[in-house]
Amino acid sequence: MNNLPEDLMQALARVADTETLLVALDFDGVLAPLVEHADDARPLPASATAVRELAALPSTFTALISGRALDSLRRAASPAPETLLIGSHGAEAWTGPNAQPLELTPEQAQLLVRARAAVQEVVDAHPGTWMETKPAGVVLHTRSASEDVAAAATDAARTRLTTIDGVQLTDGKQVLETSVVHTDKGEGVRTLRTLTGATAVLFAGDDVTDENGFAALLPGDLGLKVGPGETRASFRVDSPEAVTEVLETLLELRHTRR
Repeated sequence: MNNLPEDLMQALARVADTETLLVALDFDGVLAPLVEHADDARPLPASATAVRELAALPSTFTALISGRALDSLRRAASPAPETLLIGSHGAEAWTGPNAQPLELTPEQAQLLVRARAAVQEVVDAHPGTWMETKPAGVVLHTRSASEDVAAAATDAARTRLTTIDGVQLTDGKQVLETSVVHTDKGEGVRTLRTLTGATAVLFAGDDVTDENGFAALLPGDLGLKVGPGETRASFRVDSPEAVTEVLETLLELRHTRR
């Protein structure tokens, strides 16, 4: 039984009718439920199946747009070979066999060394926090810390990092992201639209970092927010399990029309 609201069903039918469709999805909190340790995250099996089957349809492209580094995204998501990948909030991209790996300038590399040192100092002083390194950035994770320690660690990291000219700070769910490459998920959406020639885009995300992706959508696209919080997206569902229903419905509609 379909439990999706009528207005969302109509929007899905509209994008299913488009000539060339791009289905771009965040991973954590969208395809995969949020978990304590990022390495334990895995996509819901039915959602993963729907994404693979969408990618196999004519004139239909799938993509993951994630804050994870590409290596981490590949390990957790096990994406189909056809699925395009945007990692590190747009700093990394895999768009096919000829895609060029990320290369930092000497100045960016030095900024990254300084940013990692600053975050490490914070982690050493705040129990329950930890640091994730990425090719173009560093992340302070506070999910495992108490609320007061998490807030203090985030404030301390922000204070240190804002003294480093040239880094970009982004707040997420219990994380503070630092990047030496200035980009965001909106740039990822625009890049993939151009690459695929998409005439409509469905983009789904759950975090504040996904709002740039929603802002990049055009009339005729579909933005889907997963979970609570203010959003630019036109539609909302409660959970990754509801995303499964959205993807399966879109697959059925697109299959029928294509």
